[in-house]
Amino acid sequence: MSSLSRRTLLRSIAVGTATLAAPGTLTACSSGSDDGDVSNAGKKLAPWPSYVPFSGPKPDLAPTDAGVQAGYTSYPSDLVTAVKDTPGDGSTIKVMSVSFGVPPKPASANRFWAAVEKALGVKIEYTIISQTDYQKKMGTVMAGDAGDLPDIINIFSGFVLPREAQFVQRRAEDLTPFLSGDAVKAYPNLANIPVHAWQDMGRVGGRIYGIPLERPLPGSTLWVNQGFFTGAGMKEGWTSQDFAAVAKKGTGGRKYALGAATGSVFGNGYHSAAHNAPQGWAVDQDGTFRANFTDERYKAAVAYQARLRKDGSYHPDATSLSQPDLTTLWLNGTVGSMQDGFGAYLPKFLDSKGLLTPAPALPYGVGGEPGGIVAARRSFGYTILKKAKKERVELLLRILDYLAAPFGSKEWELVHYGVEGTHFTRAEDGSPEANELGKVENNTNLPLKYLAEGPQVLFVPGMPDAVRALHAWQQKTVPHAIRNASYGLQSRTYTAQGTTLKALMDDTATGIIAGRVPLSEYDAAVKKWRDRGGDRMAEEFAEDHAANS
Repeated sequence: MSSLSRRTLLRSIAVGTATLAAPGTLTACSSGSDDGDVSNAGKKLAPWPSYVPFSGPKPDLAPTDAGVQAGYTSYPSDLVTAVKDTPGDGSTIKVMSVSFGVPPKPASANRFWAAVEKALGVKIEYTIISQTDYQKKMGTVMAGDAGDLPDIINIFSGFVLPREAQFVQRRAEDLTPFLSGDAVKAYPNLANIPVHAWQDMGRVGGRIYGIPLERPLPGSTLWVNQGFFTGAGMKEGWTSQDFAAVAKKGTGGRKYALGAATGSVFGNGYHSAAHNAPQGWAVDQDGTFRANFTDERYKAAVAYQARLRKDGSYHPDATSLSQPDLTTLWLNGTVGSMQDGFGAYLPKFLDSKGLLTPAPALPYGVGGEPGGIVAARRSFGYTILKKAKKERVELLLRILDYLAAPFGSKEWELVHYGVEGTHFTRAEDGSPEANELGKVENNTNLPLKYLAEGPQVLFVPGMPDAVRALHAWQQKTVPHAIRNASYGLQSRTYTAQGTTLKALMDDTATGIIAGRVPLSEYDAAVKKWRDRGGDRMAEEFAEDHAANS
């Protein structure tokens, strides 16, 4: 296979990286003395924004209330208008977001940038932060003067920022009066964001401070080379024993069934969910919170993965491979699978066309029970606004409302593909197909999609069978999705110590799977985790959950 370009690799990981990010530590943005009470306990809770679905092109495959996405087997032929008037007033707005692409051409030489500015009616000064620099840069921003903040800031959910909620409460505009309840109807595309995204973003001190970036329900997913795994005996309804046998049979001759990237605990998300272990946190009927690390099913998943590693089914560099390097090994057939976010399906299919057929693996069963899948946080971060006068806040919300235009609208096409004839042409099925300029000037390198975006749908240009397969997989697996019960809740201990404590357990699990640490060390690590803050987190999450209930 020819070598892959850096751009291709970056695009391949852009939408799935959050599930694999390995948070480091940050200098606290402030002393605890000026931190407000961010808990929702004892507060009057602002109603979530009213949900008003957008009436656009009808999907070919229907969504479900349980979380199966709408599917489009072809690009809508008649695009609708989602924004009637130009939202801006000619002023300049400063924005900042995470990025997984390469730096864009400057605004003065970027026709995509210019087209978006014209449509929005504003000039955009964009501070773009690469994922690798995000924590450090955000630490500086959070510690700086309030007057220096950009107008619009993307808070990326791939990392835990110390005292993040305290920073938001102190420095960001309280959007409750603008968005809570029916107030959101002034911004129809923001009203089209489902309630589940707002809930997983969460309130701070009972108030609404952000706008979520909605994401599909399936989260961390085992993506398999379908031919590779089918040839080794993959079947529907398989058990953990079947999976191990398939992985062992598919490994040999410098080919490995299982690939993993550094920080992913050997792709633990798929396996722990298949074992029906909690994903992050579970809540009992009496409101008690339990962490995944304290659950015997999670420990059993670690032991099972150690068996897979001992069988030789993992690539030997599974603890040191970067996600881009793993993507290369997957595309060239060296590894038969890799863990990534479900939202990464689009680059998986586009980059694999002609090389292999990607497929999200069905979970295996353990002990006669059907396995689960990871339920993602339904908010891939959120967007906050700098405190400003009412008129300025309303302007910024109109800008975000435009960027949140849904799939099937003219505004969505502009923000995602640029201008027809300049950045893209039409494929046979009518879908936009980027030309050479569009491959450089786009929504990955100028990541407007991380400021606001409409609800996600299933669509792969020119590949209707892929959409049907993904929709069918969701129908089978969504009923077994395991949600992290802490999403949208506040815990001071979690924001202060959660990253460090998670690293303790991830390092222990990785060591056990790699064969460097005996399984007998696991319980001692759990005790340290609990004593150093795990039990406090459980209490704080339980208190906030009770308040939100």
